[in-house]
Order: sequence, then C-alpha cells, then structure tokens
Amino acid sequence: MTRLAVILFNLGGPDSLQSVQPFLFNLFNDPAIIGVPNPIRWCLAHLISRRRAPVAKQIYSYIGGKSPLLEETQGQACELERRLVSLDSFEISKVFVCMRYWHPMSDEIASAVKDYKPDTIVLLPLYPQYSATTSGSSLKEWERAAARANIKAETKTICCYPLNQGWIEAQAKLICDALEGGEFLDFSKVRVLFSAHGLPKKVIKSGDPYQWQIEKTAAAVIEKMKENDEFPTINDWQVCYQSRVGPLEWIGPATESELARAAKEKIAVVVVPIAFVSEHSETLVELDIEYREEAEKLGVPNYVRVPAVSIHPSFVDGLKSLVDGVLDSHQSVTCGLGRGKRFCPNVHKKCPIELRE
Repeated sequence: MTRLAVILFNLGGPDSLQSVQPFLFNLFNDPAIIGVPNPIRWCLAHLISRRRAPVAKQIYSYIGGKSPLLEETQGQACELERRLVSLDSFEISKVFVCMRYWHPMSDEIASAVKDYKPDTIVLLPLYPQYSATTSGSSLKEWERAAARANIKAETKTICCYPLNQGWIEAQAKLICDALEGGEFLDFSKVRVLFSAHGLPKKVIKSGDPYQWQIEKTAAAVIEKMKENDEFPTINDWQVCYQSRVGPLEWIGPATESELARAAKEKIAVVVVPIAFVSEHSETLVELDIEYREEAEKLGVPNYVRVPAVSIHPSFVDGLKSLVDGVLDSHQSVTCGLGRGKRFCPNVHKKCPIELRE
C-alpha cells in the first residue's frame, strides 16, 4: 500500500503562559535567528527570553493565554488531507503538522512519520516567501530529526510559493471582501498596506530572497484584483514591515511609518498580512490592537484589517497544487513555479535551489 506523508511547517507558539519563556528561548537559541556560536548564543537566548517573557505574556493574555497557531495549522492540515484523497499515485495520504519552536516539534513528528512508513514525503513550509530564518531553519531542523529517526523515504521539498495562484487568489478575494465591508465612500482615498514580518537588513544583504518575494506577492495580488471586474480598483498600495525588535537596522518602510503617512494624507488603510497564512499574535494583537490604536491616535480615517488566508478554499487548493507539482517534478526541491526551475534572480544566494546546484 503506497503512502504519502505531507509535512506542514510553521513557527509554533506557546500553549500556555507558562510556556512563553521556553518558547522564546527556543526561538532565540536558533542559529538562524542569532548567528553567533555557542555557548554565547545559549547565554543570549536565556537573557533575551527572560527579559522579553513579561511583555510576551501580556500579549498572549489578550488572545486567551496561548497562541492559536497550532489549531489554525491543524485545520489547514485537515483541509489539505481531505483534498489529497483524490491522488491516484498513493493509496493513503496523511498530513502532519511540525512546529519549529514549540510542540509538536521535529523529533516528535519524525518519530510519527517513521511509524507511518511513507513511500514519499513532501515538505511544505507554510511560509509562502522563503527566508533562511523561517523555511530554511525549519527544513534544516527537519533534516536533522529525519536523519536521527533514520527515515529513508524519498523526500521532496517545496521551498516557496510567492506567486502560487491559489495563494494569490485567496488574498485578492479577502481584500475585496474587506473593501466591500469597510464602508468606504471613495476607493481613490484608500491605500492597501501589505504588512509582512520584517528582517534585519544584513539578512537580506547576505542573499536572502524574502523581501524580493514579498514584493512580488503584493504586486501579483494587485494584478489579480485588476483582472477581475468584480474587484474594486486599487491603485494606491504599499509593502511595509512590522515586528521590529533589537538594535539592528531593519528593512522598511515600517508599518507604523506608513500609518503616519496615511494619517497625514487623510487616506484610509486596508492592512493585509501578506506573509502570514494563519492568525497568531502578530495579526491578532499587533495588527488588530496595537496598530489599530496607533491609527486612531494618528487620525487615520479608517483602519480595516484583512484576515489571514487560513482555510480559505483557494489557498488550500493552492497547497494541493503545490503537492501535485512537486510529485510530478524530477527535482528534489521546487519553488512552486516551473517544476523545479529557479524563481529568484541569482543575486539571492540563499535560495535553496541555488544551494543544491
């Protein structure tokens, strides 16, 4: 009996206020996040997690004392698994959820996958745009755990999918719904802010394709809206970045500065989480509470936040198309476009397809 295992990777989040500090330690102890050798990184992770835990606990207290990310991802896994029933090549398909910084993590899932005895494994990060700090870290950790569990099955990897049609269509439809429900009197005075998690500039300068892919996704969503007569025409849009921490110089413009610009120009904003596929603290607290309060204080005429794609049918259909594509490809790593052909320009040296050439 042929078996397919699809593994969805995401960040993970604390499942209680007591787990906030150990979750933060796992995050900052990742060499992809703090690139200094041990034991320095270990010491820094302890220091930073201890200092940041009180603020983080307050953030999670706003959303029930824990992250909803695991439940959100499990819902996506169930929807994808239901669609995989139609695959002709496999008699059984199962979707696993693997988190990077809190349970269930790689060793636990590797053990479950080993017991499942798959013939083929597909690795699918729930980060549409690739970064070494997100997808790269999760895939590297999985490689370690799979080797430890002695998993021998053929493994195929989808490194990114910034222009996947299902992902783009879901975003466009959700923005359209937000525009129609936002009671806007004049769409010419509305600006769409595509807000993504920021990164230090040094990460991008090292060859990470994340920022370039974010910009490609945003442009594709706007183009999709223009193609459909049912969608309102939006010509005013901007990519911006949230969640800056630490003293390093980060990519911009910052979401806060774009809110200030909109207030000055008396422009309403529709904020789109363009790098997040699930609701979590950075959407439910940072976007819904903190930035909304900032917008009101600045005098932004209207502030509307678009939901994450979650289990939107178009997005889940897009995930299914990615699995189909990588299974049809002769390449072990694909970017969701062109059956394994490289998508990013060669200047982006951190592309995993580049690393395997």
